[in-house]
Amino acid sequence: MIALQIIFWICFIALAHTYIIYPLLLKVLPSSPNPLKRATNSQPAISILIPAFNEEKVIAKKIDSILNSDYPKENIEVLVGSDNSTDRTNEIVKSYAEKNPQVHFVNFKQRSGKPKIINMLATLSKNEILILTDTNVMFDKNTITELTKHFSDPKIALVDSNMMNINQQGKGISKSESTYIRGEVRIKNNEGKVFGMMMGPFGGCYAVRKSFYSPVPEIFLVDDFYINMKVLEKGGKAISAINAKVYEEVPNDWKVEFKRKIRIATGSFQNLKVFFHLLFRFNTLSFCFFSHKVLRWFGPILMIALYITNFILTPAKCEFIRTYELRTGFYEIFFLLQNLLLLLFTFDLILSSLKIHFPLSRLVTHFLSTNLALLIGFFKFITGVRSSIWQPTKR
Repeated sequence: MIALQIIFWICFIALAHTYIIYPLLLKVLPSSPNPLKRATNSQPAISILIPAFNEEKVIAKKIDSILNSDYPKENIEVLVGSDNSTDRTNEIVKSYAEKNPQVHFVNFKQRSGKPKIINMLATLSKNEILILTDTNVMFDKNTITELTKHFSDPKIALVDSNMMNINQQGKGISKSESTYIRGEVRIKNNEGKVFGMMMGPFGGCYAVRKSFYSPVPEIFLVDDFYINMKVLEKGGKAISAINAKVYEEVPNDWKVEFKRKIRIATGSFQNLKVFFHLLFRFNTLSFCFFSHKVLRWFGPILMIALYITNFILTPAKCEFIRTYELRTGFYEIFFLLQNLLLLLFTFDLILSSLKIHFPLSRLVTHFLSTNLALLIGFFKFITGVRSSIWQPTKR
């Protein structure tokens, strides 16, 4: 039983570290004297890279949000790469390019996938500061200024934006997803302030120095994390700019969001394979990578092991396996708490079928479904990824 107790406590401490201890540690550690305090209002020339596939519903609004910003238009280059779109996307972008010298249309005549699109756009770009952004993520007036001002510090190589959700609803999953995103924003912002090592931007909008940009492998599902880790591997700093606000609708259909999370999870394990060696540098980067990402990616496996060992170590669960006695009631109480989460999950499924939405049970469902997506993504990674071609979420 000692071996089981060791497994239990390893899983317990690992999960507690990634979800509780590490975020709290980031709060109490002192912030670095740079990078945020030394930021200035410089407005360097930038290139904005937008991969697009069948985005006729949002592409015009996207380009308008860029052109209507307070950033000098003469310092903006917009490159829209159409991944063989079959709707009116190409027509719309061409019309903007004809009227605005800042906008350039790049047409891919066969489906290529997002990594190939952004790699090509990065090659074609003229400027050192690149902003990579999705078509459905809208800019605020000062988004570009708030992103680029941090590059006045030569150590800063990547700056993330602050994703704001604009369609939260009482039903569906939008509120629980928004709660998760806000928590991640706080953690990533603190990672940047304390270590200058933010663990992955929200891929909808972030800026990176072209000299630190590394071409993404073509069959890769999570390009933003790959680019971020390459920046850190090269010695650059990555931070989050809270005032660089962008706006995106949060999916409310759990089936759509679950499918997206599986794709992200699969891509996360692709990244783990590439950057596994960084864990053995035993430095700050190793610590942040292990604490924030690796432990969470293996969270579902840790949870399963925790539940099984807890079941065996709970002497009061049923008489026929009570072959020993433990003096503490901790295992029993913790086992009850784990089962309570499962009950809340079941309770939420029943309520959802009745069109009733209870915030607490919905958060539990979001947490458990996210970990289920990670588990499925792990097995998809093992079986092999054959394409990075994506379908945009229904707008």
